[in-house]
Amino acid sequence: MQVAFVKCHGSGNDFPLIDARAMALAESDWATLARLLADRDGPVGGDGLLALFPGDAEHGFAMRMWNSDGTEAETCLNGLRCVSRLGFEALGIDAARVRLKTSSVEVARAPAIAPGVTTIRTRAAPASTRAADIPLAAGLDAAVDVVIPGVPSSRSFTAVAIPNPHLIAFVDRIDEDELVALGHWAESAPPELPRRANISFVELRGEAIYVRTFERGVGLTDSCGSAMAASTYAAGLSGRQPFGQFLTVFNKGGRVRAMAEAPADGARVTIEGNATFLYDATIEVDLAAGTAASPLIHARREDEVRAWEAALAA
Repeated sequence: MQVAFVKCHGSGNDFPLIDARAMALAESDWATLARLLADRDGPVGGDGLLALFPGDAEHGFAMRMWNSDGTEAETCLNGLRCVSRLGFEALGIDAARVRLKTSSVEVARAPAIAPGVTTIRTRAAPASTRAADIPLAAGLDAAVDVVIPGVPSSRSFTAVAIPNPHLIAFVDRIDEDELVALGHWAESAPPELPRRANISFVELRGEAIYVRTFERGVGLTDSCGSAMAASTYAAGLSGRQPFGQFLTVFNKGGRVRAMAEAPADGARVTIEGNATFLYDATIEVDLAAGTAASPLIHARREDEVRAWEAALAA
């Protein structure tokens, strides 16, 4: 089976991206394809697999995302920007409502965050701190900047569903060993987090924040869009950053602009960030055997690569 894809990234969160509007695969085959193409030790590699699907009466198109372990995520906001760009180019439009696994979001082209950098604006589904939406089985109705019973840490966390689950701690300095240990605990689906969760440590940097995330189904990642959105919302809830104003959110892979609405105003987070295409390729995969050949690269987007590198250096 030959599969065409675009290798892309949003704020350093990289993925193979497939136009799946005319594809018909079983659910198990999509999971296998994700494991093959997003395997860091495989021929392509990535933080997951993205796919553009047809829309419906209310949505211009749909997006699905599988983590590198083959599990499907509710959303991926960095990936959403890349899928949205592909959808815009395929349909000749500049804005749409997009159907995700459990929600829908508004997306549109936006002014460039840096010269030559294709930029997409996303406005995510409302954030929730209800413990039932995480779900968080710790005897709390919500967790906002508090020590959570059962979590193996004395740090205060804010639990946010956006709609995928996040635990966010604001720290003076990010300790990656501590973050990875907590991430592995969350990956084990403990009784306190039966659906697992993304774990983020966040540093305040003046009027900006820096986010480091252990992503559910992926591991320690250079970037996680929903974690940046959830962290922006958590910063507003705890009074560390203002609601209703754009701030810069940094991560190891780059940066975005983000603005969180207060709960009374809708509890949505708007992100403006890059949707960079790296190269176009095809790859031969054997789903039954679980193997993938080396990709054949047809075109490299060198101008986009250089534009993003310049943005990081600025």
